[in-house]
Amino acid sequence: MIKNIVFDFGDVFINLDKEATYKKLKKLGVKEFTEELLDVSKQYEMGMLTTQEFLKTVKRLFPLISELEFKNAWNSMLLDFPIHRLYFLKSLAKSKKYRIFLLSNTNDLHISWIQRTWGEKLFSEFKNCFEKFYLSHEIHLRKPNKDIYEFVIKSNKLLPEETFFIDDTEENTIIATRLGIKSWNLNPKYEDVVDLLTKKEFN
Repeated sequence: MIKNIVFDFGDVFINLDKEATYKKLKKLGVKEFTEELLDVSKQYEMGMLTTQEFLKTVKRLFPLISELEFKNAWNSMLLDFPIHRLYFLKSLAKSKKYRIFLLSNTNDLHISWIQRTWGEKLFSEFKNCFEKFYLSHEIHLRKPNKDIYEFVIKSNKLLPEETFFIDDTEENTIIATRLGIKSWNLNPKYEDVVDLLTKKEFN
């Protein structure tokens, strides 16, 4: 019996265009995402670098790109938040049938953009639906490393077999499943999180 639900954020609630950042940077003269940039991005996502340290590294890697140009490109992957998903989440939280958690790989620039764009009221409405709101850069852990799932399970005294995890990245759900957590690898092109309660995997 499912008692706990752990949601991803991007492409589960907020829509993403994962290629947008690369496309924007390409237009600005970046030919490829180097290993160093990918490594620095992961460190930033885990909160191992401050935003200023991250931007300083980016400036060294791409000296011809302004900070504003990079920030705009970096945040371009963040799209809209369909309001019907908020209604679904609020209804789920109001039912009190489940303990609800958010577990997201994100970074300070992205979450700051979301807070600014959504506004305080909408962001608070969303965040308040969750018992815990776990962001990778705040807890210094990231998916798909198994320690992030173990952290959520142990910190909240959850049983894996009573826990359901939704994420749009298959690698993330594979690791969760190996730990005994039931999972749904949501395909944002064809599926919507609002259909969670009708999924055979959930029931």
